[in-house]
Amino acid sequence: MKLSLLALVLGFILDLIIGDPHGLYHPIRLVGNLIGLLEKHMNKKSDSPDRKMVMGWLMALIVITLSSGIPLLLLLLAYHIHPVCGLVLETIMCWQLLATKSLKDESMKVYRKLKKHDLQGSRHAVSMIVGRDTEILDETGVTKAAVETVAENTSDGVIAPMFYIAIGGAFLGWMYKSVNTMDSMVAYKNDRYLYFGRIPAYLDDIANYIPARLAGLLMVLASFLVRLDGAHAFAIFKRDRYNHASPNSAQTEAVMAGALNVQLAGDAWYFGELHKKKTIGDDIRPVEAEDIVRANKLLYGTAVVSLVIFTLVKYLILMF
Repeated sequence: MKLSLLALVLGFILDLIIGDPHGLYHPIRLVGNLIGLLEKHMNKKSDSPDRKMVMGWLMALIVITLSSGIPLLLLLLAYHIHPVCGLVLETIMCWQLLATKSLKDESMKVYRKLKKHDLQGSRHAVSMIVGRDTEILDETGVTKAAVETVAENTSDGVIAPMFYIAIGGAFLGWMYKSVNTMDSMVAYKNDRYLYFGRIPAYLDDIANYIPARLAGLLMVLASFLVRLDGAHAFAIFKRDRYNHASPNSAQTEAVMAGALNVQLAGDAWYFGELHKKKTIGDDIRPVEAEDIVRANKLLYGTAVVSLVIFTLVKYLILMF
């Protein structure tokens, strides 16, 4: 377990330095391909709602078993060969599970297009990191979408996997990531996924329940450290953290809105359909492109604070 903790620290450092390696076939893409393949063959349009839910359960069982079972077997084999071999493999896995730098890099692509007043380019850039329709967004809408995805993925892409790795090593991290990937692919409330994706969505709500709230509190702490409005961040966190259909998504969005003194969320279009949503935060000032930079500053601050706290707590547990 001490080696798993060291692997988390080393993997975090690699993620900050390198990010997701371009040109390599990322294991999470393999998980996504597996989900896509199973969904294609198991989610039949002619099936009844009850059968679709059963198939969703079955798909989730297969995906979770393979996505966490294979890494577990590889880790057991590597540690059996030699502890250093196991440490190297687990470090690589932790690096692949964390997404701090890639989240910053992708959102900064949006920022650079906005600074050039390239609205079409910024819409395309933000479409790579959000699930909503982006063709009708103006510059404010594009900026809000980018800031919101940094806020939400601070939990889903960084703090939650870090939390599970700290508890049970890369094996538990991959189990979480498989659930989260299913949620991002099939948990839509439309005709195709309403019943088939219900179980993956429910599992994701459970898996993120504690991490999302921890992420919100850790983000409040980090907002003080990176000199944003920590007091307002905490106030909006307490007031607006349930202003979302998901019980978890608004936890970090509320902190982000408060820390930046802006209003986020609100109505959005998905697959050509308008979804009515509550707003998060107070409209103290207009959203601007620089808020993407500030959001990433808070992302990095939260990631570092979380790593320090998680590793310290786990180390003290292991010592005693």
